[in-house]
Amino acid sequence: MPRIYMIRHGKAAAGWGADADPGLDAEGQAQAEAVANEIVSTVGPDITFPLMTSPLKRCRETSMPLARLWSAVPVVEPAVSEIPSPTDNLDERAQWLRRIMPGTWADIEKDPTSTGVDFVGWRNALVDRLKQLEEDTVIFSHFIAINAAVGAAMDDDRVVCFRPDNCSITCFDVTPELLKVVSLGREADTVVR
Repeated sequence: MPRIYMIRHGKAAAGWGADADPGLDAEGQAQAEAVANEIVSTVGPDITFPLMTSPLKRCRETSMPLARLWSAVPVVEPAVSEIPSPTDNLDERAQWLRRIMPGTWADIEKDPTSTGVDFVGWRNALVDRLKQLEEDTVIFSHFIAINAAVGAAMDDDRVVCFRPDNCSITCFDVTPELLKVVSLGREADTVVR
């Protein structure tokens, strides 16, 4: 059964309300180095797995230290990207995210700003992509995306099931029929900026 190591990106240089696609700040870069070493120490120095990353800059930058250690090229996978935003306005986007986080996936559909995006379809596409993996894989993704996978695995409809810290590792086992949480990543107080 393939094991997925799903890593939340390092600390971004800006939040949802300030930049649509920020890279990592200095702390985030240090976190990316640390999680690369943590993965190597977890799986062993002579073992490598495929790497997959969200197309967003903060995830691509988080993947680079492990990619260098393993001489690998991460596959950019849109299915593991952050939850789509129903608006391009950065202030509205941050307010929307703060509003939907305490609710359920069903609640998102009722939110007045959440028009034109199939959020349940996005969640299902993410979970389906994870279930398609046929070998152990390291994935660099996002707070809500990791929560979407955890919620699907635990049959929990909450948007936020736990609060994965930057560069924490959440592990799943997968088959085409099953997504199972093995361990939740380290948690922290996360503020939507």
